[in-house]
Amino acid sequence: MQNDLIARHPSLAACIQPIQDTVSLLIDSYTNGNKLLACGNGGSAADCEHIVGELMKGFMHARPVPVEDAHRFNDLGPHGDYLLKNLQKPLPAISLVSSVSLATAFANDVAADLIFAQQVYGLGNPGDVLFAISTSGSSKNIQYAVLTAKAMGLHTVGLTGSSGGVLRDLCDITIMPACDLTPDIQELHLPIYHYICKAVEQHFFGD
Repeated sequence: MQNDLIARHPSLAACIQPIQDTVSLLIDSYTNGNKLLACGNGGSAADCEHIVGELMKGFMHARPVPVEDAHRFNDLGPHGDYLLKNLQKPLPAISLVSSVSLATAFANDVAADLIFAQQVYGLGNPGDVLFAISTSGSSKNIQYAVLTAKAMGLHTVGLTGSSGGVLRDLCDITIMPACDLTPDIQELHLPIYHYICKAVEQHFFGD
């Protein structure tokens, strides 16, 4: 899988260590019953939604309800059978860009640059992972989310451009593809997080 990523995107060879470190971090976090939070602005906000979509349902592998959960549905009759047949085991993930009412209320009533920090404070638990996406690496609302995550005992992963910006030294892991223009950076963010999602899913649900 790693060789395929580099073959299709040779410039990502320089990022492979932090990418693999992120995979290992997420595997450890999920093994311990934790979750992923994701935040970003604009196109990066769309990437947050995309990441959560790949983690919360089957991506490349089937994810049947495990035996230890199946008994919860046994007393529901035909409805239980339908649920068991179609539900898929998630890798818990939350996109912080989805809480429109909360974010706009907090921006209006308190501080616009803390819309993600407030959610990290409310939803984050020690051992969770915050995936902080910023092409510049220096978006203020992303910085404050990372700082709040660190204060609350979350692990932090930054996905940025070549400079890394402020996130370069702020995050536990920073993935910095060698691009400077926002559209070019975003083009490489997609294969990076697709690889991460596939590798984590493979660990838990692969043959």
